[in-house]
Formats: sequence, C-alpha cells, structure tokens
Amino acid sequence: MSKTPPTIILASGSAVRANLMRGAHIPFEIVPADIDESILKEELENSPAAQEEHGAGPAIASALAKAKAEIVSASHPDALVIGADQVMTLGKTCYDKPRDMAEARARLKDFRGKPHMLHGGVALATGGRTIWDYYQPSHLTMRNFSDAFLDHYLETAGEAILKSVGAYQLESIGAQLFVRIDSDYFSILGLPLLPLMAELRRLGALPE
Repeated sequence: MSKTPPTIILASGSAVRANLMRGAHIPFEIVPADIDESILKEELENSPAAQEEHGAGPAIASALAKAKAEIVSASHPDALVIGADQVMTLGKTCYDKPRDMAEARARLKDFRGKPHMLHGGVALATGGRTIWDYYQPSHLTMRNFSDAFLDHYLETAGEAILKSVGAYQLESIGAQLFVRIDSDYFSILGLPLLPLMAELRRLGALPE
C-alpha cells in the first residue's frame, strides 16, 4: 500500500511563485505567512552580515524564507510548508519593492548599465521547524537603455512591476532591460524551483 504524500503549502501570496508551481504541476495550497518583514530586515541590516561582500542580502533572503515557512508550519504541522523570499542588492545596499511608479523609475535609472544581484532563499518546514533550505544568488546586468525606452517600458508594464523587487518582469517586456543574466530563470522570478522539486521528491511529496 503506497503512502499518501504530504500536503504541500506555499507560505506566500505571490502570484508569480504560485504560477511557477502550477506550471510544474505541483499540487499545493496557499497560506500566506503573516509576518512583519521589516523587523527582521532591520536587525540583519544592522548586524555583521551587512558588512559582507553583498551586504545583508543573502542573510535576509534566507532568514525570511525560513521564518515564513516556520510560522505557517506551526499551524499546519503535518504539511510541508514552502517559504521563499528575494532581496535585491546593488553593492552592499539592499532594496525592497518600489512603493510607486516614481520610485520604480528612479530605481531603474540608477541600475541601468550596472550589474546587480538578486538573492533568493527557499525553505521547507514541517512541525514548525525548518528541515531544508537553499540559497540561490543571481547576477544580472542591465543595458544602458534610453530614457525613451524607460518611458515605453513603464507605460507598457504598468503597476504590475511594483510587485517585483527589481521593478522588472523577466517573463515579459522586462527581458528587454538586460544585456546579461547569469542564473537560473526560475530563481530570478522568485523561486529556486529545480532544487525545491528535488527535495520534494526526496521527501516523497512528488513522484520520483
């Protein structure tokens, strides 16, 4: 008699992450984590981690992924809960999602022609504790696009880009912002899907 695979829960309200999992035919439920991210970010930005080569970005992404997974897992102890987070850095400076289109415009102007990094963290928790986590860095370089293209991009993409920490959507017109990308496509969109699926298979949540 085969064992029933555990329920998989995505502890995120991100439509992009949910679509990636649906596209991969992973059965899951959505239970967004209720967590004040600003407190943890502030602690890490004022910790020794902020002095690392890429600032506190890697530590924040990993810590928030674990925290999201664990807080939802505490109330769903028999499930496998996925927590994920993404932080963007230019040098050692960490960036959150832009608050409005004006901030998105300013950020894209600051980043054009420069390399930056996305730090992706993903974690699995059960019984209220993390049992697996993974960190994926992504290196991206924006091309030196014109102000005219920036106006066209913002008008075409619209306020949907405010849901992206980088104010871009690589799966859409945002691809035109870049001259070089060194990473895994899924990780850039916000979820290191391939290592996550490998671990879900190992745990018996997905078929081998």
